[in-house]
Amino acid sequence: MTLTFKKLSHACVRLEKDGQVLVVDPGGFSEPDAAVGADAILVTHEHPDHFDEARLRAGMEARPGAQIWTLRSVAEKLSAAFPGRVHTVGHGDTFTAAGFDVQVHGELHAVIHPDIPRITNVGYLLDGGAVFHPGDALTVPDRPVETLMLPVMAPWNKIAEVIDYVREVKPSRAYDIHDALLTDLARPIYDNQIGALGGTRHLRLTPGDTVRL
Repeated sequence: MTLTFKKLSHACVRLEKDGQVLVVDPGGFSEPDAAVGADAILVTHEHPDHFDEARLRAGMEARPGAQIWTLRSVAEKLSAAFPGRVHTVGHGDTFTAAGFDVQVHGELHAVIHPDIPRITNVGYLLDGGAVFHPGDALTVPDRPVETLMLPVMAPWNKIAEVIDYVREVKPSRAYDIHDALLTDLARPIYDNQIGALGGTRHLRLTPGDTVRL
């Protein structure tokens, strides 16, 4: 089995295994064709940098067999257009998508500000811990994680929380995601501090780069 990971812009990632393609969070900061060619699409929550209806529709229309798994607030916006192809999931659910075994972890988005109501957010653990994408939350799965998609910079986090999250999850490696707001000037600071203090291999890819996991 060969598993490859392609970094797309911001929080969007593309995973391929045995000829099938799984895309997570093709949002408004990712490439317009981010979901095109996907056999399955996972969406963690409804914020526009993770969920963009036009990108999802492009992916679903390009591949009639493609399916979406997501939480209720997103599914309700797409189910009528793609009957039988949009599945609602929540914490504790398990399913298979594009040949990946998927477990759903987490329930709420991280706190942005006490005055802003929290929305639902789910993370996706693939193939028993091979990859974990937490969306916009610092959810810790109940099993070991090999590759963590690390939300490195967001309005709802700070670097101390990111470092502590890496320490708690203890992945074999952590790749930056949620990085569209991080300027190139600041990247070395994040790289050095997370790499030195996180206790794991901290890695960063340019959008479009692909690695074998």
